[in-house]
Amino acid sequence: MFPEEFINRISSQKYIAHTDLIKALGEPSPVSIRINPAKWDHSPVNSTPVPWSTRGYYLSERPSYTLDPLFHSGCYYPQEASGMFLEQVIRQTTDSSVPPMVLDLCAAPGGKSTILSELTGKDGLLVANDTIRSRAVILAETLTKWGAANSIVTQNDPSSFGRLSGMFDIILVDAPCSGEGMFRTEVAVNEWSVSNTAHCSERQKRILIDVWPALKENGILVYSTCTFNPGENEENVRWLIDKQEAECIRIDISKFKGIVEIDYEGIYGYGFYPDKVGGEGLFISAIRKKAFQEKLRVKSQKNSDLKPSKNDLSVTGNCTFFADDRILRWGEELIAVPCSMDEYSHLFRNLKIVKAGTKLFVTKKNDFLPAHELALSQSMKPGAFPGKELSLRDSIAFLKRDNFPIDIAVTGWNLVTYKGVNLGFIKNLGNRINNYFPVEWRIRMNLPEQGKENILDWDAD
Repeated sequence: MFPEEFINRISSQKYIAHTDLIKALGEPSPVSIRINPAKWDHSPVNSTPVPWSTRGYYLSERPSYTLDPLFHSGCYYPQEASGMFLEQVIRQTTDSSVPPMVLDLCAAPGGKSTILSELTGKDGLLVANDTIRSRAVILAETLTKWGAANSIVTQNDPSSFGRLSGMFDIILVDAPCSGEGMFRTEVAVNEWSVSNTAHCSERQKRILIDVWPALKENGILVYSTCTFNPGENEENVRWLIDKQEAECIRIDISKFKGIVEIDYEGIYGYGFYPDKVGGEGLFISAIRKKAFQEKLRVKSQKNSDLKPSKNDLSVTGNCTFFADDRILRWGEELIAVPCSMDEYSHLFRNLKIVKAGTKLFVTKKNDFLPAHELALSQSMKPGAFPGKELSLRDSIAFLKRDNFPIDIAVTGWNLVTYKGVNLGFIKNLGNRINNYFPVEWRIRMNLPEQGKENILDWDAD
């Protein structure tokens, strides 16, 4: 079932009980989600908390996320449980009282970015990046659904961030790897080879060196992979510390059964092995930068071309909590950026931006068309638009962009909701309803005609 070279290596590898690990890799993966506390305050029925996550839950079975409107509205994200340990690493190594600037370098599809966005807070900044355009688009979708206002999505090679000297307090490098921790999937097994593990190790070193200048002095770099290979894990951390003035930070795992502390030549990493924890394979380590790093100098820029009109600010101020100095006009679009205009201009000059913040409106002459990002934003004021609660079946029709019967007394723009959570915009034209759910996000699955829908049930508390 697994490559012979892999079995031979782990049979003598420190910290691994290879027989137990191989058995566990042949079993089904645990199913887990993480709740978005800004949108949803319930827990799933028949669930168990993930020990190292304040919002994570193991589910008793895998539901249909596609048929759950709460998934599409960003109330939760299906996330592998081991990766949720990132929350503990950040909480234990950083000062939460100071709004940080954070980089998630290899971020798609975005599960760890939602954790970082939450920990960054409304006054911090998260730059979530992926090198591949299609993956960056998926990343932008994930963060749009989550609805936090503090994120920018970029598509850049790690070397591009070397130009942003000392900008970030925290950098996550969730590095591309040989994927041994995902060997419960046939794809991961088929893609594995000894030569690929060596290739991954060298690529990981390049990524670490390329992004290192972007980390502030005393900043934290969190390095993680989903593999068991020491050459991609603890040996790479040791290599980086030998090359740079840095130290490895020990994490307190005394409250979490099953996590293995890896001590390798004075550096510490944390191993998640599927035979010991409920989750996939993971390695994670925290590194503090000790060397002097020149701080980022952001020059003041004249941004008159991006300045919104008084009418623009009146419209955005009536329906959002965004400050006027965070609103910019980009052609016909009004966008709220999660940093100062000078900081945004600096990022724009150095990076390829896929999602600049929260798109609020598209303007057509004197008309303001609300964007889907506004509907999902945590920063939209309650009651900004008339609302209409939908049934499950009508919510699915909305997500499919199908026609569905709806009785709305108010003409013009309306928010449709499911269980009180915003799904998106429709416009009542009097003789018909226009559906503004994004075409590229529409679903194609149908609810079953009979029987119970396989979507999550929630506790009433």
